[in-house]
Amino acid sequence: MDSALNQELSANNATTSQPGETVPAGEPSREPVAAKPPLPPAKTVSKPAGAVVESTPDPPVNKMRRRIVWASVVGFLTTCFLMFLRFFLPRSILEPSSKFSVGFPADYALGVDTKWQQQYRIWVDKTSDRVFVIYARCTHLGCTPDWKASENKFKCPCHGSGYDSEGVNFEGPAPRPMDRAHVELDPEGQIVVDIGKLYKWPKGERNEFNDPGAYIPL
Repeated sequence: MDSALNQELSANNATTSQPGETVPAGEPSREPVAAKPPLPPAKTVSKPAGAVVESTPDPPVNKMRRRIVWASVVGFLTTCFLMFLRFFLPRSILEPSSKFSVGFPADYALGVDTKWQQQYRIWVDKTSDRVFVIYARCTHLGCTPDWKASENKFKCPCHGSGYDSEGVNFEGPAPRPMDRAHVELDPEGQIVVDIGKLYKWPKGERNEFNDPGAYIPL
């Protein structure tokens, strides 16, 4: 009976085996395993010789930041350089000239002319025998008086000092008459005023208003 069973198993194995394959007797049949197809070779990209490698463009934000930084650095260095140069320059204050021309004596009528008050702080005063220039500064505390044509006097708005038409004090706290500027005629006959040199009449002292240069005789 065992021999009959062995013969039947051998017949089955012979039926399921592939052609040309011999299966030993007494071993179970093995199905063939299909072989995996080989992977394709990896493609290698070769760049031609001398080819330029393209770089990623710089964002506009970074360019703007660099420009701001460089502008700040240049501005700082320029400021330092200018400060360095300024250190060696003389520290002089430019002031307007104290000498200027105010026209011809014939340009003025008798009395006080105030057209140069704002520009030069003077009044041109003309009498029957002379022309002189009053420096428009109160002798009390240095305020600029106002000419009151209706009252024929100068009146200081600060503390009430009063002066007659020739600048001589007669009321208020002013201690002396207003000063007069140096005047002379140039070669053309125009009046040249120099407020750098003033003539005074201090109380109880010598009157300088009659000195040469304090007036122009007519």
